[in-house]
Amino acid sequence: RVRFSAEEALKMAKQLQNMFKGGGSGRLPRGTSSGMKLLAAAAAIGIGIQQSMYTVDGGHRAIIFSRITGVQKMIYGEGLHFRIPWFQYPIIYDIRARPKLLTSPTGSKDLQMVNIGLRVLHRPDQKELPDMYRRLGLDYDDRVLPSICNEVLKAVVAQFNASQLITQRAKVSLLVRSQLIERARDFFIILDDVSLTDLSFGREYTSAVESKQVAQQEAQRAQFIVERAKQERQQKVVQAEGEAEAARMLGSAIRENPGYLKLRKIRAAQAIASTISQSQNRVYLNADSLMLNLKDLELSGAELYTPAKQK
Repeated sequence: RVRFSAEEALKMAKQLQNMFKGGGSGRLPRGTSSGMKLLAAAAAIGIGIQQSMYTVDGGHRAIIFSRITGVQKMIYGEGLHFRIPWFQYPIIYDIRARPKLLTSPTGSKDLQMVNIGLRVLHRPDQKELPDMYRRLGLDYDDRVLPSICNEVLKAVVAQFNASQLITQRAKVSLLVRSQLIERARDFFIILDDVSLTDLSFGREYTSAVESKQVAQQEAQRAQFIVERAKQERQQKVVQAEGEAEAARMLGSAIRENPGYLKLRKIRAAQAIASTISQSQNRVYLNADSLMLNLKDLELSGAELYTPAKQK
């Protein structure tokens, strides 16, 4: 928007008057003086009308400050409005919700330093804009929110230990939200949302937690090694018992039936012969080495198929 003051309008009128002056005589044509006066009057009226109007954009509200009576109680909504030039001027507030990020170093109940990031979504109470302007001005968020947020965060975090801040984060966030909303209401500020965005601890506490986790993992690893050793020992005991039982059964079978060894040799010869027959290479080896010489075995049906006579 282009605005002109009354002095600028008179100056423009004088310039136009100089343009319409006669050649060297210095006299104006008849009727020119009255025309300049009408032009200057029209310019002054236009400037006065333009200065007496103002527009309130969407999502904004306006209050009027009068040089005679001060801040007026009337609140103006969106659209075109009128004022008395010079005596009144509008003060426009943005009533849309705006975010603000804050960070506060705070001490926990067990004296651990905690850095908490807080995000608040705030807007002014449009019913209290005249009182807000008298007490806080237009930069109310920079004046109020940092102080009350730090105050509430320190009061709430001091009730919890460092470990509880992590395990009970929802409860901490709820307490911060409720207390902060009540505190901001005293300054005509409405908080639509309050959330904890960051939660970090000091370097010493972080190192202590990491050391504790490493110690716990090493203890669990040692316990696992002990359990594995026990299982391996039990496995060896069971294996030894199985081998002993197998040896006992083998000895009993040999003692009761002497032909058992000959039968095992025949089966071994069958397995070796099957393996060699499936090979594509020719093998020239001693039959005795491969346990394939069965001629020397003295086989009898009684030894192979009848149990030994009990003594």
